[in-house]
Amino acid sequence: MASAEDVKGLFPAMVDRFLPEKAGDMSATILFDLSGDNGGYFWIKIADGAATTGAGEVSDPAMTVKASADDWFAVATGQLNAMQAFMTGKLKILGDMGLAMKMQTIFAQ
Repeated sequence: MASAEDVKGLFPAMVDRFLPEKAGDMSATILFDLSGDNGGYFWIKIADGAATTGAGEVSDPAMTVKASADDWFAVATGQLNAMQAFMTGKLKILGDMGLAMKMQTIFAQ
């Protein structure tokens, strides 16, 4: 089971792996709604060729990722394939599905 610190650490790591050249002129906020003991709300905002992150809810995100904290940790660390998690219902996407597909290219693995 991922610790609360492990889960919180995923988002700054994603920002560090952000590839602005792949995002182009994208402007979007992605909300992560993670359930379980070490879950919570986290967000990544992409705008002006940069990505920032924080905790808490945001209004009107372009996309919301819903998963257990443990399942998202497994996806984010490569232990669980994102498409497999989506197809088995461990990962749910609300909103812009196109953005969900782009996430695989705008964040380095």
